Amino acid sequence: MPKMKTHKGAAKRLKKTKTGKIKRFKAFKSHILTKKSAKRKRNLRQAAIVSKGDQKRIQQLLP
Repeated sequence: MPKMKTHKGAAKRLKKTKTGKIKRFKAFKSHILTKKSAKRKRNLRQAAIVSKGDQKRIQQLLP
């Protein structure tokens, strides 16, 4: 069987942590920022961990 290819779109957006969890970045931070509070924009900067339900599906994209 041939090697699995990495899904390049997913590889640019997601990173694996040392423990094997998948780290993602939050949406809603690119434009229309004037109406969003400073607290909300600050919280959008932090990365989040992918939910357990999505993790299995995403791990297939990142062999």
